[in-house]
Amino acid sequence: MPRHVRKGDTVIIRSGDNKGAIGEVLRVLTKQDAVVVKGVNLRTRHMRSSRINPQGSVITKEAPLPLSKVAPVVDGKPSRVRFVTKSDGSKVRVAVRGGKELGTVRGARK
Repeated sequence: MPRHVRKGDTVIIRSGDNKGAIGEVLRVLTKQDAVVVKGVNLRTRHMRSSRINPQGSVITKEAPLPLSKVAPVVDGKPSRVRFVTKSDGSKVRVAVRGGKELGTVRGARK
């Protein structure tokens, strides 16, 4: 099943603690139906000292968000995504708001 967001897309968070935050998709976790967005949903972890990291440290990194909580940004506003098959056989993602083409899912057929 095609996803409405891809790695590199700019998305807005639609609900939860980070509602309204905008960031770039770093990873799409298809088996978990989740995405990791740069600078959003940060989690802090205290690391114990070890041979590799003798001082120990505090690491802050992005945690996954459910895929349903994010929407692509078109003209600063969230938009739903429509999949359109063109006459040459290529399949593209199109924003419902404004009709802007977001990317190609499948190239043209021969």
